[in-house]
Amino acid sequence: MNNKLIVLLTFIIACFFGIMPVFAQLGVGWKVHDAKRPKPTIVTPGSESTQEKAGTAPSDAVVLFDGTDLSAWQRFDGSPAAWKVENGYMEVVEGGGSIKTLEGFGDCQIHIEWSTPIMPNASGQGNGNSGIYLMDHYEIQMLNSFENETYADGQAAAVYGQTPPLVNSSRAPRVWQTYDIIFHRPRFSELGNLRKPATVTVFHNGVLVHYNTEFMGPTDWQDRPPYKQHAEKLPIALQDHGNPMRFRNIWVRDLEQYKRPEAPITNIQYLELTEDDLSDYEGTYSNESGFSLTVKERDGQLGLFFGKSKNFKYLIYPITKYQFSAKYVDSTIDFRLSSRGIDGLTWTMGGTEIKADRE
Repeated sequence: MNNKLIVLLTFIIACFFGIMPVFAQLGVGWKVHDAKRPKPTIVTPGSESTQEKAGTAPSDAVVLFDGTDLSAWQRFDGSPAAWKVENGYMEVVEGGGSIKTLEGFGDCQIHIEWSTPIMPNASGQGNGNSGIYLMDHYEIQMLNSFENETYADGQAAAVYGQTPPLVNSSRAPRVWQTYDIIFHRPRFSELGNLRKPATVTVFHNGVLVHYNTEFMGPTDWQDRPPYKQHAEKLPIALQDHGNPMRFRNIWVRDLEQYKRPEAPITNIQYLELTEDDLSDYEGTYSNESGFSLTVKERDGQLGLFFGKSKNFKYLIYPITKYQFSAKYVDSTIDFRLSSRGIDGLTWTMGGTEIKADRE
């Protein structure tokens, strides 16, 4: 049975039994200031880093390196990571090889601090080179790009071989730098076809250098391989490019654990009132604390005006004869009836109640 037929039958039945017609109002989504809307999870933020001391991670982060050990990392052959750990950082050592996390990640926020070595006789890609690989496929380049020329899509903060950063915000060698990365993994169909490419937003030393930049596929040197379906979670990797790069304060937040609750779809029933009916509610209602609310008929409904303002705020609709509700705001008006008629109201908005008397 379609909706039009349901409404028509409801109207006929109501008229037959002498009942005032009731009409359905479809409310989709959360109302403004909705008191029933779930509150966000509380996360304690970490502390900021300085050049002398690394900060700490937020309370919901997976700490990948806190300056003490490499227990969250392994070599690509599965053996323990063999980089040097001292003075709160880890450093690439000769023969150490690239490393990756034991745990896999998909959509995530990554924080990593790094510094390039002082290499006065090196240049271009040979001067302080490494990279952070997201899902083991998608590289954000690390390089000494402070007064060191190289190709644009290979400098620090580039999506390697694909997209240069918007600006070069590099610091000098042996000065700590930061990447704050927001990464969204690619999406594939059940048949393995690409539905949505991976994207990345990057802040380099607090400066936005990528904003929802799309990966054209996995990154590579002198190549642009196509997307191939892979797991939804894969390790984060750090590259050994033969330079003694240093890293500290590495943490990651799994963004896929946080899903905004779906908005409700509700059918709100409201009455149809005449202009004469609505005039009974018109007036100004106030209390000793200074609250003032004026109710006026507007466009065949009741409209609200707050304080001394002459500006209309929003309409309210009758749910019962003495209770009205806004359509898009979590706001209700309960009118108070006495032997003298309507002499007050209770205005509820976002879970807060305010009582007022009719002037």
